Amino acid sequence: MMIVPNKKDAIHKAWLYRILEAIADDRYLAGVLYFKGGTCASMLGWLDRFSVDLDFDYAGDTSDIEKTRAALENIFAKFGLSIKDKSKRGIQYFLRYDNAESERKIIKIDASFPLFRASKYAPARLLEIDRIFTCQTKETMFAHKLAAVTDRFHKTGSIAGRDIYDIHHFFMHGAQYDADVIAERTGMDAKQFLATLADFIEKEVTEKIISEDLNALLPRAAFALMRTVLKRETVGLLRDEIKRLERSHS
Repeated sequence: MMIVPNKKDAIHKAWLYRILEAIADDRYLAGVLYFKGGTCASMLGWLDRFSVDLDFDYAGDTSDIEKTRAALENIFAKFGLSIKDKSKRGIQYFLRYDNAESERKIIKIDASFPLFRASKYAPARLLEIDRIFTCQTKETMFAHKLAAVTDRFHKTGSIAGRDIYDIHHFFMHGAQYDADVIAERTGMDAKQFLATLADFIEKEVTEKIISEDLNALLPRAAFALMRTVLKRETVGLLRDEIKRLERSHS
């Protein structure tokens, strides 16, 4: 179950779930949109933080993108959601719903393509909305979470504190990652990439980066704890995993 750190976030969560239900109930959309990301992980019990966006992998034919966009836009229109911005070529929307002026009111929906060949998917029941979605497996998702830190930085120049938190959480709960996904995304084997990632986090991630992103996604007590230990523990977990890989290959 996805937590709601603040009472005001319940409205945003309700909108996320309303849209997800409509996508799941549309046979065409449910067949081409594979669920992933923080909201998916939180709803499946793999993460314990709030998430504000809906992320998918697009499994349809690229020639059908307009059909997919039309089906999604029918849902948005039915719910009275206004499209504040959208991609001209891909599947990305920024939707606005009515809410108090100072509160959260924008939902981002994004579908990535083409699929990574190494990514794996499986049907999973999202209990909070009582729907079955095709979702990334936990191993695939963890691998993409690992690769996302440096990938985001190289593409946008930004670092998301939630990426660091998610990696820490997956490690702390014994999750396994798919090394083939890492290799496909980064061009490096797992040991080489994890060493690069540990060095990057050690050098580039600051408490300010962690605080700005996570402050609104965790309950206050959890945030107060994690902001003081997250960087150090994540680097330590990565270094320990590198040592494990070295032992297994010796």
